[in-house]
Amino acid sequence: MEDNPVRWSVVTAFAPLAWGTTYYVTRHALPADAPLWGAVLRALPAGLLLLVVARRLPRGSWWWRAVVLGTLNMGAFFALVYVAAQALPTSVATTVMATSPVAMMLVAWALLAQRPRVLGLAGAVLGLLGVAAMLLTGGTDVDALGVLASVAAMLMSSLGFVLATRWSGGADVVATTAWQLLGGGLVLVPFAVAVEGGPPALDGRALLGFAYVSLVATAVAYLAWFAGLRHLPAGTVGLLGLLNPVAGVLLGVLVAGEVLTGAQLLGVLVVLVGVLLGQPALQARLARRKAVAGEVRAGVADVRARQPV
Repeated sequence: MEDNPVRWSVVTAFAPLAWGTTYYVTRHALPADAPLWGAVLRALPAGLLLLVVARRLPRGSWWWRAVVLGTLNMGAFFALVYVAAQALPTSVATTVMATSPVAMMLVAWALLAQRPRVLGLAGAVLGLLGVAAMLLTGGTDVDALGVLASVAAMLMSSLGFVLATRWSGGADVVATTAWQLLGGGLVLVPFAVAVEGGPPALDGRALLGFAYVSLVATAVAYLAWFAGLRHLPAGTVGLLGLLNPVAGVLLGVLVAGEVLTGAQLLGVLVVLVGVLLGQPALQARLARRKAVAGEVRAGVADVRARQPV
């Protein structure tokens, strides 16, 4: 696929839309008392599948990079998200994570020298306003532990995603995604055994839930996300993450019977505007218009300067 920002934005958008559905699936289909094993069962099957596709093992520094990135982006992140999904309503859990665009912009500025653009920052601010509208007007109790888990997951993944961009070095995206998933999952196994004992017994509903979460919302979604990070600025990718709470809120309304208030609907619309403001295509179009307007003004000034007094 050519380096077309619109196409890569569409590809990348699949990831937050899929992640937004995991809160509902986790809350309603997976065992509530096994967050560590839940994270392991999400990461390892996805990593093994991608490793079979890539048919490539890590080399050199990627052995430790896979462990670091896998812990930040998948292992500890999945466990925290699992806790948040069990403790919070779908709409609340997903909206807390929507604060990640600002964190990703700041980390990318520090580590990648990607200075945030004005429109990107405006989109992030609008997204936060939309998040606040969805989070603070939902009419449901908010569990403090669940919110804390969501915030911790957001901060860890924001750092991990930017580091993954910095360390990619042209390595195959399928292989590096597989290594991270395996690294993150394997790191969690001893903690899962020590804290939760053996793996939980899974009924048919849980097996289907893990199949969806692992293969669709993890293997495919992370491929789309990391591919986007290689072709788009980190701030733009972070703004696309705002689609996560939109998917979570709408799924909660359509499937879980949660009530969408007028303020929450307004929040959804504001979030979508924020996502659009941060897209490179819109920024490029506005930059061209500004340049043309500047040339016109310069031409008019030149004509006036040549006119006899």
